[in-house]
Amino acid sequence: MKVSEVTQYLESVAPRVYQEPYDNSGLLTGNPAMDVTGILVTLDCIEPVIDEAIQKKCNLIIAHHPIIFKGLKKITGSNYVERTVLKAIKNDIAIYAIHTNLDNVHTGVNRKIAGKLGLINLNILSPKNNTLTKLVTFIPAANADEVLNALYKAGAGQVGNYKNCSFSVSGTGTFMPNENANPHIGRALQQERVDEVRAEVIFPSFLENSIIKVLKKAHPYEEAAYYLTSLNNENQEVGAGMVGELETALEPDEFLKHLKTSMNLQVIRHTELLNKPIKKVAVCGGSGSFLLAAAIRAGAQAFVTADFKYHEFFDADNQIVIADIGHYESEVFTKELLGDILKEKFPTFAVDFSGTITNPVRYYT
Repeated sequence: MKVSEVTQYLESVAPRVYQEPYDNSGLLTGNPAMDVTGILVTLDCIEPVIDEAIQKKCNLIIAHHPIIFKGLKKITGSNYVERTVLKAIKNDIAIYAIHTNLDNVHTGVNRKIAGKLGLINLNILSPKNNTLTKLVTFIPAANADEVLNALYKAGAGQVGNYKNCSFSVSGTGTFMPNENANPHIGRALQQERVDEVRAEVIFPSFLENSIIKVLKKAHPYEEAAYYLTSLNNENQEVGAGMVGELETALEPDEFLKHLKTSMNLQVIRHTELLNKPIKKVAVCGGSGSFLLAAAIRAGAQAFVTADFKYHEFFDADNQIVIADIGHYESEVFTKELLGDILKEKFPTFAVDFSGTITNPVRYYT
């Protein structure tokens, strides 16, 4: 198995196009054509993790956080980033980061947190827009099912929990092939009228090239008629954070106990507890303070995330309980998520979980 086979699969689950503009997901070191001897999954890729990979004979590290976040102008080993990259290169270890793109897909980091907390009725907290495209094409009625099935297989027609979604209406298509045409129906220089179906499907915009390629291959006409429209619709499959409900509402103090146990926490920083049960909960792995207003708008009674600054706690304004559980603690279970993703595709290939505690924060108790 090649490094590229693993990374291509990961990007089918969490396309890199969904990473935030500031991010640096993808293959950071290593040759994509290299054979994989072992995979080590980690939250952070730092020098001790490279040492662990060497010891375990793993030459591919899958990390959530990119070790190369800003541009490197030199690699002399003067800091922990340069030392990590140098050691990886010297030992032919590929490092792959899958960061905010895994945060932003509905099956990603925030769903994992929601699962740990037992939340149900889940929705993306802040869905992205301008990520969907509508395809309209015109197909001979006899070939409509065949063409639509090919488009579905290529990734079109997925709407939330529903697949193979389309809209079709019957009509009459007219055309006249010229003398250079090789028509599927009709003859050159003769006006034709054909029973056709106008079919519409929605697909993620990043699939445009492959969708059009499939359309042209599956369509019986020499020239397939189609047009594309970018949609401003919110994409309920992609976005920041997640919101859901506990099966049973908990009193604030009981909720914090549940949170501490479920996420294996030492400490929780939180705002003043409000005198009302907690049923709806918003979550965001990592630094999520930018989603506080969205959590309040969603009607959440609690918001579980990390990295709130002192003055940002005031913004709860007695409308919601902010529970800051720590950046590492909010995302450490991403290792389990990545392991499950990889094992589903490569069930016979051993995936190791890093035993290195990469949390730079310590608590004195």
